[in-house]
Amino acid sequence: MSRSGRKEEETLIEMSGTGDDDISVLTEIKTPDSAGEDLNGPLYEINSNADSEIRSHSEGLSSTESTFLITNHQRKWHKHGLFLKRRLRIDKNLQSKDSVFFCDGIRRIDFVLSYVDDPNKEVDRKKSDRRREFEMNLQKAGLELETEDKKESESGKIYFLKIHAPWEVLCTYAEVLNLKMPIRSNDMEAKADNPLHWLIRIFKLPYNVMNPEDDYFTAPFNKQKQELFKIEDQSKFFSPATRNRIVYYILSRCPYGVGEEKRKFGVKRLLSNGTYTSAFPLHDCQYWKLSMDGKCESERYTLYKHWARFGKFYKEQPLDLIRKYYGEKIGIYFAWLGFYTEMLFFAAIVGFFCFLYGWITMDESISSKEICDNDIGGQIIMCPLCDKRCNFWRLNSTCEPSQYSHLFDNVATLFFAIFMGIWVTLFLEFWKRRQARLEYEWDLVDFEEEQQQLQLRPEYEAKCTHKKKNPVTQEMELVLKRSPVNILGKLFLCWMSVVFWISLIIASMIAIIVYRLAVYAAFASIMENNHTLEPISGLLTPQLATSVTASCLNFIVIMILNFLYERVAIWITDMEIPRTHLEYENRLTMKMFLFQFVNYYSSCFYVAFFKGKFVGFPGDYTYMFNSWRNEECDPAGCLIELTTQLTIVMAGKQIWGNIQEALVPFVWNWWRSRRARNSPENLYSRWEQDYDLQIFGQLGLFYEYLEMVVQFGFITLFVASFPLAPLLALLNNILEIRVDAWKLTTQFRRPFAAKAHSIGVWQEILNGMAVLSVVTNAFIVAFTSDMIPRLVYYYAYSENEASPMSGYINSSLSVFDISDFSDLSTPETNEMNVTLCRYRDYRYPPDHHKRYHHTMQYWHILAAKMAFIIIMEHVVFVVKFFVAWLIPDVPSEVKARIKREKYLTQRILHEYELTKLQQKLAGKEHCAEVAKQVQATEGKVQLSAYM
Repeated sequence: MSRSGRKEEETLIEMSGTGDDDISVLTEIKTPDSAGEDLNGPLYEINSNADSEIRSHSEGLSSTESTFLITNHQRKWHKHGLFLKRRLRIDKNLQSKDSVFFCDGIRRIDFVLSYVDDPNKEVDRKKSDRRREFEMNLQKAGLELETEDKKESESGKIYFLKIHAPWEVLCTYAEVLNLKMPIRSNDMEAKADNPLHWLIRIFKLPYNVMNPEDDYFTAPFNKQKQELFKIEDQSKFFSPATRNRIVYYILSRCPYGVGEEKRKFGVKRLLSNGTYTSAFPLHDCQYWKLSMDGKCESERYTLYKHWARFGKFYKEQPLDLIRKYYGEKIGIYFAWLGFYTEMLFFAAIVGFFCFLYGWITMDESISSKEICDNDIGGQIIMCPLCDKRCNFWRLNSTCEPSQYSHLFDNVATLFFAIFMGIWVTLFLEFWKRRQARLEYEWDLVDFEEEQQQLQLRPEYEAKCTHKKKNPVTQEMELVLKRSPVNILGKLFLCWMSVVFWISLIIASMIAIIVYRLAVYAAFASIMENNHTLEPISGLLTPQLATSVTASCLNFIVIMILNFLYERVAIWITDMEIPRTHLEYENRLTMKMFLFQFVNYYSSCFYVAFFKGKFVGFPGDYTYMFNSWRNEECDPAGCLIELTTQLTIVMAGKQIWGNIQEALVPFVWNWWRSRRARNSPENLYSRWEQDYDLQIFGQLGLFYEYLEMVVQFGFITLFVASFPLAPLLALLNNILEIRVDAWKLTTQFRRPFAAKAHSIGVWQEILNGMAVLSVVTNAFIVAFTSDMIPRLVYYYAYSENEASPMSGYINSSLSVFDISDFSDLSTPETNEMNVTLCRYRDYRYPPDHHKRYHHTMQYWHILAAKMAFIIIMEHVVFVVKFFVAWLIPDVPSEVKARIKREKYLTQRILHEYELTKLQQKLAGKEHCAEVAKQVQATEGKVQLSAYM
């Protein structure tokens, strides 16, 4: 049917209860009788079973058997059917298709499937047979369907199957999924207003946005006790997010055929083999304006207006509305991201002041002054930094890098490292409290991960061919039969693949190191002979040029390896066939994080803990692969190079991530919807608009968490080298929240609603990184910065009481006789005619009887470094564990509210049972057994009150 409206179609849909498969769709095309006939649009006649009476009782079902409720539906298909026929004449050109309801305007569209059908192809005929059987089974399961013909689509090729779950189906599966529903308004006192509320009013959102639902006491839904629940309007009792969660649960388990040895079921398999092209719940309106339908909530528009716009970056997040629209799993992510960003604010302020301290005291650094002084640094001739091609050089040529190094290598660095060790503990402990409050507010207190075991992955169920008795429940449940050889073989293959890719990262890092060693001599030669670079020669040294180019090259390699490994990790995890979605996500998380940890942090670990540590000395240099001489640190230390490396990788990742998250989906959606923009708005249907958007897959949140956890590693593991890292992370996260909100609200299809009461395995990863960060920062302060050597010189070796740090540079440089150079290391030219050169180490001079051996000062410094590491780690760990013990995971107020709500909920349930028994007793006055039941129930109420 064309959009011009020159054809009229009458469709009769009958769902009769008298036969097993009495489902017929009759289509009759009519043409106008005369030119004067009204051609505004087609006329629809629809006969539907508006209130299906499919009985799908869940009583007595085990946790495993509840998965196959659909099969039971098929066995009980409409034995005594009654159906209501409604004939509706709908003028399509007057009724907008930007709607979330069936053509009758009453039944809500809970889910949409799309497909392309070409009956002339053999493959498409097989797909058509699968669809026919699948849709028939969906109807037997109680779902109501309505198909939008491909002629109605913009491309003229796509069919849209709209799915509605009637009340009976929703009630059945609400009980199966153990959903908590309201039973009575919450009469507990609300929290007292903050006395400083007027100060933060600018950051607040309107009350109706922050609190989209009234507060109720809730209880697990029971289909047989519907009168107990607060059901004012059946069409609104289950939220759209809950409805699409229930429908997706059915779609994931609905069979469509029987294979040779295994059953075939689930919409995911039909999507993977191309039977359907997409499956998604609908957004409730266009994001930039309210829906024209008064029955539509327009929550998407509210989210966009108050949350998903960059101009609202300073506003709080409407977490309750996010949870209501997208589900708890997405809500808990944004709650965590917002809390993380709030805590970063304090770390960013302290880090900024530490950086400011370094900036203010930069001119007071004695070390930098000595390096820049022509009478000191200008007279010190340093040994060549590479073999043959490099020349001798004067120490004052590194004047500006040494001054910038003081920005990050000062006393404030030590304070900030200790502060961040305590900050990360406060962040994790306060998040536990925030999470506990959300669990209470979102009815997740009794939610256990074991509930996820009820929801086996369809991929796992499809491969289950055996049943086994559960030793705990004594019920038969599906299991996947695997031989020990098969299990060991898969484990070996999976983890060998992970080890191979990690080895590939290490190999790429070694290649980057070789690049640094190989190009340093080239940079030194170019900069020495190129007079045009003389104006910036003080800032752009060969060391800095090598470091910057190597860091950029390393970032490119990181991005390429990430792209490849993501697909390998998913393939490996799929091959393991995890039992539940929770197991799948946990396994994939561990593989991906282990890889990302090595990929992102390996270069920083190299600069922090290996570069300049195994150099040797001019007469006996250490070589990598007997070919490339190991790198040396700048005379001012390696900390400035670690800062450079960290800044490039961290900032580059954040910029690239925002481009991927915002720009790519926007361009792709603009291209896909380019044809539809020329159509009248009332003909561009809601399902077509959402079909043109990007897919937010089941792993969408996984990548968001992974991005933030990698960032968390940068600001904790190496923060001693770059106090501004928390500030960069704060600015990025303020943008990240709005980018994620904007893309989720405007650029992606509505995700399936899912429950989650925590951030899952990411909590354990954060705890591990918090502990590791104390160790890494202690080692950075001890071995990468020059703080410990300066303190040892200050207290033990200084000879100038007026200026204790005078002479430190001379003390930190050893003397070498150039006649002791090996043939491989001897410079080709000696334009300065030097006989002695200096190098960074603590060794005896050539005229000493222990020539080129380490001095006692070296051993004193090493002992001081080890002592500092031990003391700092123990102090920070003691404070961390004390703070963790001091702060309870669940606020006392929340504990009290949980107990109060449980007590009142039990009381309500007991009063309900008591009332039912009293009614029963009134009909049977002399029934002693019923009287005993009443007394027992009253006893329960008294016991509950006592407890």
